[in-house]
Amino acid sequence: MKVWIKLLAGSALGVVLGFFLPANSERVLSVLVWLEGLALNIGRYTVIPILVFSLTVAVYELRQDGQFWRLIFKNFWMIAGVTVFVIALGIFVTMIFPPARIPILIEEQLEAISLDVAGNITDVFPSNMLSVLAGEGVYLFPACVFAFFLGIGLSYDRNYTKPVLALTDSLSRIFYHVASLFSEILGFIMIILSCYWAVRFNAALKADVFRDIIVLLAVFSVVLGFGIFPLFLYLLRPKTNPWKILYGSLGPAIAAFFSGDINFSMPVLIRHTKENFGIRRRSNTVSLVLFTTFCRAGSAMVAAAAFIVIIKSYSSLGITAMDVFSIGVRAAGISFLLARRPGDGAYTALAALCMGYGKGFEAGYLILKPLAFYLIAIGTFLDIIIASYATYAVARISGLHKEDSVVRFI
Repeated sequence: MKVWIKLLAGSALGVVLGFFLPANSERVLSVLVWLEGLALNIGRYTVIPILVFSLTVAVYELRQDGQFWRLIFKNFWMIAGVTVFVIALGIFVTMIFPPARIPILIEEQLEAISLDVAGNITDVFPSNMLSVLAGEGVYLFPACVFAFFLGIGLSYDRNYTKPVLALTDSLSRIFYHVASLFSEILGFIMIILSCYWAVRFNAALKADVFRDIIVLLAVFSVVLGFGIFPLFLYLLRPKTNPWKILYGSLGPAIAAFFSGDINFSMPVLIRHTKENFGIRRRSNTVSLVLFTTFCRAGSAMVAAAAFIVIIKSYSSLGITAMDVFSIGVRAAGISFLLARRPGDGAYTALAALCMGYGKGFEAGYLILKPLAFYLIAIGTFLDIIIASYATYAVARISGLHKEDSVVRFI
């Protein structure tokens, strides 16, 4: 059975089960919260070993071929273009089809939500280089920086580094195989995640004040992810079938939507881009690390759209063109700073927008707190779809992939 079918079947079963569970039962919710944490940990279990060993070999091979900086620049150009396009389009659609106002909820205190940019930079270079390998598996960028320097170090002298390179390559392949085994059982894990998602979604629907924004984000994300983005692949030369790439990305998209977690989706995404798209490891690993770290355009777009809804719910003065431009620029900036928030990117970005905007909107994100899981799900879904499509595009442009038949897709 195809992996995406397993994930879809598990998700569908969980959603059905979730709609029958009582959303107001504290006991049920506490059990689901515990099960969700366990499920996410299982999904993240292999992500650091895969990234560290695969990225190390990828950096080494790209440097040996003289393609490293060329590939890096291609990825960053695409990250910049995608970020501007997605956020601008999301804001435009929200302004053209504005959701209904949401009643203002009164909360006792603000939540401690922060991007902590200074802390993120400090943690990239801890006093002990090897300590990044013993982290909790949430903030992955320090481990990726470690892999980058290790890959550079392996280029020192082949006589000395050849045994280490062989070991690193073997470990990369071993952990890839282990992650593949885990991806085969994720269908059962998705039952838990989608069940808890459905319980919260059912409660949000009953509130009846979030329907407009739910529909807007759902329709827009489907059109963007399954329509507009594939059409851009028509621009690639030689010509490609964009619907083939869409089909090959269904597994990671399902995992991202119901988990709402980038790190949970990464092993699934790495496997699908390699086995479905035939992308070579040197391109696949580097592109996915860069896009999942610096291109959270989907989460930032959702935050920008939600922030516009909040402004219209708070004030009847309207939004000026300068306000729209300011929101777009700040959302784009925030999209590059969400590496430490793999599981709540959209809601964190929304909180950062509110607090940075001021003018009495510092607590505005709290009115969408009951819908935070949904914003996160849509944002993560788009982040993973973008990473999948862009990784394929960069590899195709660079000649680092091999086309395969759809029949052989996992």
